[in-house]
Order: sequence, then structure tokens, then C-alpha cells
Amino acid sequence: MNTAPMTSGKLGSTAERLNAICNGQPFVTRFSIKNLRNGEIFERGADEETPSASTRKTSIMMAALSAVQEGRLDLDEQIVYEARFAEEVASGMFRYLTPGIVISLRDAITGMMVLSDNVCTKMVFERLTLEEVNSYCRAIGMEGTHHRFLIPPLALSPDHSLKSVTTTTARDQMFLLQSILDAQGSEEASKRLGVSQELSAYALQTLKNQILRYAIPSRLPFGTVVAHKGGTGKRGRMNAGIVYSDGQPLYIITAFTDQVPQEMPDGTPGYTMSLETIGRLSRVCWDDFRA
Repeated sequence: MNTAPMTSGKLGSTAERLNAICNGQPFVTRFSIKNLRNGEIFERGADEETPSASTRKTSIMMAALSAVQEGRLDLDEQIVYEARFAEEVASGMFRYLTPGIVISLRDAITGMMVLSDNVCTKMVFERLTLEEVNSYCRAIGMEGTHHRFLIPPLALSPDHSLKSVTTTTARDQMFLLQSILDAQGSEEASKRLGVSQELSAYALQTLKNQILRYAIPSRLPFGTVVAHKGGTGKRGRMNAGIVYSDGQPLYIITAFTDQVPQEMPDGTPGYTMSLETIGRLSRVCWDDFRA
């Protein structure tokens, strides 16, 4: 377990509260948190490989935007929704719509991110390759992230192996979000991501457009701006995002629960407590970092 050094009363209090939330549950919670006001970092198992679920889609988006920057993809490309895109898909709304709808690649990225629609994910990922996305992750510094499938198999058991799914680390996801944030005001940072500042701004705005409000935003004041992407896995729930206060980024939090039981001792579904755990971690950050 990695935690920030307790060099002050405030830091120790925050670290203790974060770890107490995790220690109170029978499942694994890994996180990487950065206070953007003073740069302090809090971590727990942050470099341990963990199922990514749909948090992987942020790196897919950035790989696609890098291909746009290079002229290999066009955000205005028209894509026809074919019935085959709905096969083996368990998220989003497109699978319930009538084939034949035409949307742009830009809109497919939006659907992939703001509703985690896996029909849209297929549309985007079919214009890339696994090796291309993995190479992109390695090139920008996400060494602990491994994309293994276009869409993970629906028949996975809750005790599936890590090699059965795309995996990442909490630290990798924090690094990616920090890089996207840095690119908003730095042409050099944007170039490191392989995109223009315009595309960097598009990526951040797409994260802010997220409709699903569980986990990180769940215990924050209504209307709090959170640029984030969540995930639903067979082994747990995940969420990675940037939280804003008064129009400015306040903290980055990437949290991954793992080995979550189907049911807690009191009958509560395990996924409910995993999402609640992430929400509680986020609230500690909100309270302490704004003080």
C-alpha cells in the first residue's frame, strides 16, 4: 500500500480518512489522488494492475484524437449504425435503436464517453487497432495500461483473471487526466499527447459532458463540475475524474474497486458499496482540499 508521507497534521488527517474508508470494506480499493492546489498526492495500490472497465475509453478517445491530428481519421466521417454493432453489447442506448442511423465519428466519441455506449465504442475502436491504442498509451507514458479487447466478453465470471480484460493502474489514469488538464494551457503538453490544443479542449469538454453521476460526483454539491469517466466491471466499479470548485480544477481522483462481492453481509449489493466507497473518498477530498 502506497500512501503520501504524513508530513503535517492536515496531510495525515486526509490520508488516514481516505485509508479508513477503504479499510472498512471487504474488497480492494486502489486510488491515486492529487490536490491541484498544492500538488500533494495520496495513493493506495496506485501502481497495481487492476481491471479498467470503461475508464479505458479515455485513452481510446485520446488515441483517436491523435489519429485525427495525424490526418488518419476525420471527426466528420459519417458512420452507419449497423445491427452487428449491437452484438455482445451491454451498455448504452444505441443497442435499442433501429439500425440505419448515421452519426459522425465525433458523435460516436461523445456516445462512447458521456453514456459509455459500447455500440459507439465499437464504431470508434474499429477505426483503430489494439496495437495502435496500446502503442499510444506507451508513447505518452501509460506503461501500466494494456488494452486487450475491442469489447470485453459478456460471459466473464466475477473471478476472471486480469489477462481476460483491459487493465490499467490508478496512477496511469491520474497521469492521463493530468496530461489532458495540462494541455489546456500548454502547447507543449498538448503535443506530448499528440493532439492540438483545440483537440485537447474537446477531450476535456467531452469528459465534462459526462451524464452518469455516480461515484465521484455522488456526494458532491449538486451542479459540481466533474470531468470524469466511470466503469462497470465484473470484479468492481471504477471512476477517474477531475473535480472543479469555483470554476477551477480542485483535485484529480482515480479510484478502482476490485474483488467486490456480489452481496454484502447485510444484503446490500456489492456494487452499491463500491460506488459509495468512491463517493466517500471524493467527499473527503472536497472537504479537505477546499478548507
